[in-house]
Amino acid sequence: MMLTDLAPRASVWFERGGTYLLGDAEVRLLEAIERTGSIKEAARVVGMSYRTAWARVQQLERALGTPAVESRAGGPRGGRSTLTGEARELVMRHADLRRRVVERLERATTPTP
Repeated sequence: MMLTDLAPRASVWFERGGTYLLGDAEVRLLEAIERTGSIKEAARVVGMSYRTAWARVQQLERALGTPAVESRAGGPRGGRSTLTGEARELVMRHADLRRRVVERLERATTPTP
């Protein structure tokens, strides 16, 4: 049996004190919040209900012990949600770790001559 079409994959997530902090899904949500300026719109973009998105943001904030998203209420100029510095740092660290894991997997599965 030839298994030449197999491709390794890995999930990357952070825990804090043994408690899940964030993984790929939360990072996609946070990136979408930053892009769209809206938790509701970000949820739609990533294919998640608003309720689930809001629950994940709250879970992340509880685990961090600090806000991850800052929201400004509506009004004449409209509301806007943005990531805090801590949340941006987590997204960057996750992206860096994910990149290094993928590179390592690719090296490990590349046939040597």
